[in-house]
Amino acid sequence: VQLQASGGGLVQAGDSLRVSCAASGLTFSTYAMGWFRQAPGKEREFVAVISWVPGSTYYADSVKDRFTISRDNAKNTLYLQMNSLKPEDTAIYYCAAKYRYSVRFDYWGQGTQVTVSS
Repeated sequence: VQLQASGGGLVQAGDSLRVSCAASGLTFSTYAMGWFRQAPGKEREFVAVISWVPGSTYYADSVKDRFTISRDNAKNTLYLQMNSLKPEDTAIYYCAAKYRYSVRFDYWGQGTQVTVSS
């Protein structure tokens, strides 16, 4: 199983950015997919998750109404659209896959750096 995150970069506060995660080696449509992030000196934190059931999503309070998680099962790809970015959103963003009712995420990607300047 491989999860390849991409699309990170350096943006200014208030800008938008979309990061992607290409999945291979798994039946993508049977996995819930999530985004997590880790800022320097901080622990990794949950950002958003999307179920294998279409339309079911959940967000951390810190990103609700600014970020949108989505998936394209035909392309085995996960997305995170980030709007109104803030400097505190600066982190490495990781995608992860969790098989249906598994209690933990089974697979993790390598991360993509998002830096938001003020």
